[in-house]
Amino acid sequence: MATTRLMPLHTGKGRDVGTAISDIIDYAENPEKTDYGRLITGYECDSRTADAEFLFSKRQYAALTGRTRGADDVIAYHLRQSFVPGEVTSEEANRIGCELARRFTNGKHAFIVCTHIDKHHIHNHIIWNSTSLDCTRKFRNFWGSTRAVRRLNDTLCIENCLSIVENPKRHGKSYNKWLGDQAKPSNRELLRMAIDTALDQKPADFDALLKLLREARYEIKPGKTLALRGKNQKRFIRLDTLGSGYSEAELRAVLSGEKAHTPRKKIIRPTSEKQVNLLVDIQAKLRAGKGIGYERWAKVFNLKQMAQTLNYLTEHNLLEYDALAAKTALATARYNELSAQIKAAEKRLAEIAVLKAQIVNYAKTRDTYVTYRKAGYSKKFLSEHESDILLHKAAKKAFDELEVKKIPTVKSLQAEYAALLTEKKAAYADYRNDRDEMKELLTVKANVDRLLGTDRREAEKEKEHGQR
Repeated sequence: MATTRLMPLHTGKGRDVGTAISDIIDYAENPEKTDYGRLITGYECDSRTADAEFLFSKRQYAALTGRTRGADDVIAYHLRQSFVPGEVTSEEANRIGCELARRFTNGKHAFIVCTHIDKHHIHNHIIWNSTSLDCTRKFRNFWGSTRAVRRLNDTLCIENCLSIVENPKRHGKSYNKWLGDQAKPSNRELLRMAIDTALDQKPADFDALLKLLREARYEIKPGKTLALRGKNQKRFIRLDTLGSGYSEAELRAVLSGEKAHTPRKKIIRPTSEKQVNLLVDIQAKLRAGKGIGYERWAKVFNLKQMAQTLNYLTEHNLLEYDALAAKTALATARYNELSAQIKAAEKRLAEIAVLKAQIVNYAKTRDTYVTYRKAGYSKKFLSEHESDILLHKAAKKAFDELEVKKIPTVKSLQAEYAALLTEKKAAYADYRNDRDEMKELLTVKANVDRLLGTDRREAEKEKEHGQR
């Protein structure tokens, strides 16, 4: 199931067109989010210079048409496409994103697709130039474009055996509220939690409650309606905006014993374990121009990562280097095997989809083609039944390309399709865990190699072996 959101991009205040384009592209192409650029695909542009190419096309458009717009001009369109966790691989998500952009723009606009894998769910950031490739027109957001994107996205999901939202409804809530327990708590939620914690300490009266809130680093603004502000908040929050049970009158009633307080359900989030990161090569960074401040930060960072690396080795009983190397190799082989299995299943699923369509076309046009052949390949007959004959030839060509010796039945293909789909979903259940385990082991091993100088020693051994 993939969801989409379409956002027109404007220059905004204090930015020129070039800066505005660079800002969004730099965010989308973040190497830490895109597996160091591996999951970035450009169409009719180089992703590394897309901002300059987009800007150049806009200048060409102005020169050719003489039309210019002000600050309200749309410079590009940003489409966010999110997938259900575990349903697609990053490569498949990137391919689907490219197909979505190509179909929606009819291939007339340059675009880049950046697949982010830093979150629990894989998602694409698709940015296409509002100016067409020939620089003579612009893409204009139309009434119902959001619905059109969603329908096209659903079509692609069905084609790729992904689930879709059957009855999409506008939730009418902010993004954070819609995310629910997965969202970062809002300032109001934090204030309600602080009040609940203070009430648990059984303050004697309302003044005692306010004292506890001050100790929790909340600033209190007296007035007709009491308001509070946390340490990192910009604005005060009035008590009467916190919902039922949190107004001043209700809190006073609770403290006097007239009513009981029912806390809001607290947000519970799974605590994520600290992941081991790769050690920084400080000397290389200094040679590249980094300063003393960076060196100081990098030393502290490396110390923390060394401690986390040691903790990982201890927790997983990998205190021998050979055991670490063996487990890393095993995890890598298991991940590659699972990845190959998923790719093979996806390839066969795509072949089956093509086969089913071509078998239907072949069956529908077979009689026409037989008649055409009996007529000695008559040009007149061809002109009268050209569409059917072309469909029949296309079907035969597809069979040849897929090396089909005997045409299977649609029923057998459907059974194979269902079995492969089940296999693919089962493989996805382990894919993410295996990938994360492999990445962590590779990082830990790389840190150990750097600490022990293993890389240098192995290179020297290989060099000596080559000289022999």
